[in-house]
Amino acid sequence: MTRITFVILSVLLLASLSSTSNFVLGKVHVRVMNRLGHGRSMQIHCQSQDDDLGCLTVPDGREIEWKFYVNFWGTTLFYCAVQWNGSVWHHFDAYSYKRDDNRCEARCNWMISEDGRLFGFNQKHGTWDVVQFQDAQ
Repeated sequence: MTRITFVILSVLLLASLSSTSNFVLGKVHVRVMNRLGHGRSMQIHCQSQDDDLGCLTVPDGREIEWKFYVNFWGTTLFYCAVQWNGSVWHHFDAYSYKRDDNRCEARCNWMISEDGRLFGFNQKHGTWDVVQFQDAQ
C-alpha cells in the first residue's frame, strides 16, 4: 500500500514541477525576425492556449522573442498570425512540441524574408528551411 502511494505522489510531484521549471521537458526560446526589407514593418500576434503575447509591430530588421517551459504532456503549442503592408493575415505554428522537439530543441528561430516567405531554422541540420504558411485556401 505504501509503495503505491509513493508512486502516485511521485507522479503528481513531477506533473506539478513541469509547468514551472525545466525539470521534465525544458525551456524553449522562440524568435521571429522581420527581414522584409525596404523599411516594412510587420504586425504579429502570437499566443498559446494559456498565454497571449498581444499584437505587436515589429520594425524592419528587428525581432520579437519569448521563452516558456514545455508542459509535462508535450502538447505545448504557440501559434502566430502575421501581416505587413495591409496583406492578409498569414498563420504559422511558432512552436509545436511534436514538430520542434528535434528540429529546434531549445531555440526556435523564424524569419519573414524580403519576398514574404517564412523560413524556420533547423538546428539539427544547420539550415534555414522554407515553411508554408497555414493560410486558409
